[in-house]
Amino acid sequence: MSKKIIIAGSGNAALCAGIAALEKNASVEIYEKADQSLAGGNTKYTAGAMRFAYENGNEFKDFLINPKDQRLEKTEFGSYTKEKFLTDLLNFNDGSPISEEQHTLVAKSYDTIKWLASHNVKFEPIYSRQSFLKNGKNVFWGGLTLASQKEGVGLFEQELHAFKSMGGKIYYNSPVDSLIIKNGEVKGVVSKGESIESDAVILASGGFEANTELRKKYIGEDWGLAKVRGTPNNTGDGLIMAFAAGAIKYGFFKGCHATPMDLYMKDHGGLDLEPSERKNYRKICYFLGIMINSKGKRFLDEGLNFRNYTYAQFGRKVLEQPNHFAWQIFDSKVFDLLYEEYTFHDAHFTEANTLDKLISKLQNVDKKELHKTISNYNLAVDTSIEFDPTILDGKTTRGLEINKTNWAQKIDKGPFRAYPVTGGITFTYGGLKVNKHGSVLKGSNQPIKGLFACGEIVGGIFYNGYPGGSGLTSGAVFGRMAGYGAANMNND
Repeated sequence: MSKKIIIAGSGNAALCAGIAALEKNASVEIYEKADQSLAGGNTKYTAGAMRFAYENGNEFKDFLINPKDQRLEKTEFGSYTKEKFLTDLLNFNDGSPISEEQHTLVAKSYDTIKWLASHNVKFEPIYSRQSFLKNGKNVFWGGLTLASQKEGVGLFEQELHAFKSMGGKIYYNSPVDSLIIKNGEVKGVVSKGESIESDAVILASGGFEANTELRKKYIGEDWGLAKVRGTPNNTGDGLIMAFAAGAIKYGFFKGCHATPMDLYMKDHGGLDLEPSERKNYRKICYFLGIMINSKGKRFLDEGLNFRNYTYAQFGRKVLEQPNHFAWQIFDSKVFDLLYEEYTFHDAHFTEANTLDKLISKLQNVDKKELHKTISNYNLAVDTSIEFDPTILDGKTTRGLEINKTNWAQKIDKGPFRAYPVTGGITFTYGGLKVNKHGSVLKGSNQPIKGLFACGEIVGGIFYNGYPGGSGLTSGAVFGRMAGYGAANMNND
């Protein structure tokens, strides 16, 4: 007799859990809090990129939606080994060793993307954002190579199609309000006052980023002011239910994914826009210019590393500045390198033909100090090194309190632009502890029978940031684990 499984949530992790459980001949029902237009959680707000370990580009040609793309003949994907992936994660751990969850993420990353491709969830190389043309070839950088066509929306649509084609059911406007617990075992859920029994429940309902009070409680008071760039529905419901059932609070609750965003972004990335457009409120080309706070000072190394490795931290840095905002300043030498989000119809910026005129237009900034900062920055740029955005080019400044490590060019060619940004929270890092089967653990690391979890709600995966594309991969890896675990009722 097949197991009946209920999944709370309908994003990437939930759908991967559903597909995995259906593989094991379980009966699977997804209960989604949102209506159909907002289903998919944060997945729809992403760029759809998935980071995984690989030795060379030939290893993932079968994952491609168009393996005959002529550009592939002139593309250098390089390699991204498990060791490199682990090192990249370790660099964000603030001294903590690689966690068990991080080892799992890396070890299962390639096989999980291969598994998705076997369900006809296919990808394409991210030529527009992850490669630069060099010596006639498309050279990829930063270890991130593939994304779903139509980005996060496309990933959601592909996974939902796979889930439904295998017999999975999804119910919209159907929040999971509480768990049914009998003799310490989870036996179903309550949704809109109706008790629905099942053999197992998988919580894939996201973190608590859209809950202002929980953000302030766990991350800090300033985070009550953060822009929520993702879904308004991730309010920590699953966490609250799991804690009530005795689950362990696990992971780095003060940590979160926080991206520099347009200061005037509408709530939740503009719910009036198409999901594919909401990403355009991101502003992550700071590495091509400088960021200035209201005191007129730089406050971080914009060229510390490829932006894949810094954007999830730098949103926090911006939010921590006086008045919780900053200006990103560029000159015309890099306009053609700025991502499309900088020319989005709703992008806010100030432009002038001279630096003096630009500075005079900027609001809420110490103009005298800003003049001094840019002047000193320009004088400190090492002009002996050639600018090369395809590598960590070592084109640095020298002698500044905060030097720019790479891609430091003088800001001296008009016209000039300044973009106002703040910190936008995407998802939280603290959550639940799960075992190798995705079972939620309580005291003494004992499983809560019948309760599983995956996605943002799982703690221990990220600490003070992460290399871009790891979030979706994590959702898929732990979603697949939870789906198999629930279908097999393997809690041990």
